[in-house]
Amino acid sequence: QVQLVESGGGLVQAGGSLRLSCAASGNILSINAMGWYRQAPGKQRELVATITSGGTTNYADSVKGRFTISRENAKSTVYLQMNSLKPEDTAVYYCNAAGWSPAGKYNSWGQGTQVTVSS
Repeated sequence: QVQLVESGGGLVQAGGSLRLSCAASGNILSINAMGWYRQAPGKQRELVATITSGGTTNYADSVKGRFTISRENAKSTVYLQMNSLKPEDTAVYYCNAAGWSPAGKYNSWGQGTQVTVSS
């Protein structure tokens, strides 16, 4: 069982910044990809950014140039630095991690953290 715990959400004004963190714990052999997804009210969950164990990143077009994903492999932690936030960034942000445990492949999700951007 692999658990993910997110932190760092909150309320911020448009143009402001927030930093999200997500720490993985449990019986982990490896963490391949880690990422952030978000879900706004009435909308489907969408990819925000992902990062591989080698550091290759991928971003949604809507956040390119504003958000930066990074990870500390030694701490099994992934971060999302969000700058120049817009009201349309308001959503619940979910952390995701995929890799291998002694039980086999896993694909785990965090509980979500609310990000609200006021105009």
